[in-house]
Amino acid sequence: LGLCLKLHWICSRLRPARLAGAMAASDIEQHSGLLVSSGSDDEMHHAAEAAPSNRRLGSLLAAVGATAGVAVMAWAGSTGGTGTQGSHIVMDSSAFVGLTAATADDGPNWGCGLVGALPGISQDGVASPETQRLIDGIKGSSTYNKASYWNWNLAPQTDDGVEEHLTKDFIFMPEMWGAGVVEAKYVRTANQPNFLDSNGKVCPATMAEIFLGMNEPDIYGSCMGNMFGECTAPCDDAAVAANDCPAASLASTMRAHANRRGECNCWQYSHATGVGFWPYKGCSSAQPLPNLWDDAGCVDTVMTAWKQTAQIAQSKGFKYVTTPLVAENMAYAKSFVEKACAECHDISCGCPQYVAFHFYAYDCQPISTGGYEALQERLDAVKALMEQYPFIKGAIVNEVGMLNCAGEKDNPICTPDSGKYPAKNDPNHQCPKNSELPRGLPDFVEHIMDMVINAKTSDGRGVVKGFSWFNENMAGGTYNLQLFDSAGKLNEVGESYIKGCSKWAAAQKLQVINA
Repeated sequence: LGLCLKLHWICSRLRPARLAGAMAASDIEQHSGLLVSSGSDDEMHHAAEAAPSNRRLGSLLAAVGATAGVAVMAWAGSTGGTGTQGSHIVMDSSAFVGLTAATADDGPNWGCGLVGALPGISQDGVASPETQRLIDGIKGSSTYNKASYWNWNLAPQTDDGVEEHLTKDFIFMPEMWGAGVVEAKYVRTANQPNFLDSNGKVCPATMAEIFLGMNEPDIYGSCMGNMFGECTAPCDDAAVAANDCPAASLASTMRAHANRRGECNCWQYSHATGVGFWPYKGCSSAQPLPNLWDDAGCVDTVMTAWKQTAQIAQSKGFKYVTTPLVAENMAYAKSFVEKACAECHDISCGCPQYVAFHFYAYDCQPISTGGYEALQERLDAVKALMEQYPFIKGAIVNEVGMLNCAGEKDNPICTPDSGKYPAKNDPNHQCPKNSELPRGLPDFVEHIMDMVINAKTSDGRGVVKGFSWFNENMAGGTYNLQLFDSAGKLNEVGESYIKGCSKWAAAQKLQVINA
């Protein structure tokens, strides 16, 4: 196939992060960051046929090479639609009586949130009683008295044929998935309710004032679907020329295999877990982002694009940006902070005020596989950054869950069902009760929420300022982590999440009162 045809497939097929479903055409707006897109779906397809320039959220990024093999690998998009004007969000101070100037300077806390479609919410934002019970149970942990939601995109979208609906009790946190420059017309206005989602429909939620950075550039990641954990790189030109480039599929349930170098066609019927999988224009290696700091020219290219994205976000009313959403390498986040914040300490130059990372434990054994230890190390790393750089306000931990594979705390990509407790052996594909989790996943949820609550700087500031449970069913190598059963009723995991978030809310209120 020619380059133009391959690029067309990228624009029409790619989608973000760990999820395995296909997105509607409009949902591609913001995703991959490796080419430059001009905007609408038609414009994106047109841009795909032109010479590639540069970006997974926002505009297509620049990771393309000159030939069909590597060229088709890089892209980034923006979400569709434009924000509508409305009243500014007002922080709910009822739970924060006695808030002092000192604590206010600590920045807002977005509290508990979610990633993954929620049942029982209509397009106009009316929730079922059971779903409303979850929302009411977690939103008190937020300064805004709202639950947070994100989806690797710039607005709610259609995922795997399911539209993401939110209520007025949500704040949506947008992300630029790729490493290129976000397309301004797809960035909604911050702090505004009733913005348009990626389907052009009014969403009653409020757009946040924080803008999230690129997704997992610190690891190579994996191609999603039937080669997950095995395909860790896009095919190079030699593999394409030799017809040695097997295609991964999101839809197929039959296990397939990458070539002997771990390469596959991940652009035609699948997508990668993160931007670190792809090439990037302006960088020398085929997968440059995990080793970004070893290539000065690549650093300059990436940071210039990020500064432009931050300035676009600022022009739309955003106040804060985060580091890239790192999978595990906290030194990567520190290097990003030190480079981005050399000129200033706010959004105007792309300086992150929040450190964002993901966290997964393994194989339903968070003790013996080092899961709890890994989370504590990451919390301590953010604590150290907060104490070294006072402009860092805390951590956004926005993917949290359990991976269905043997444990490797420093390798967040693995082969599903390879551990001691494979999900396929459980009727609900969840963690069975075991010595480390006597009640299964509910114990895991409550333990990590206690870790969140207890994470403090030496002067008493809370380290975690946002926490999102991965509310998905066996997506990206996870167990079934959904908070609801098939009938839309909260399950034990959902009840434990409410318990943990309510405990966090109470701890914050007590801290403010005692300030």
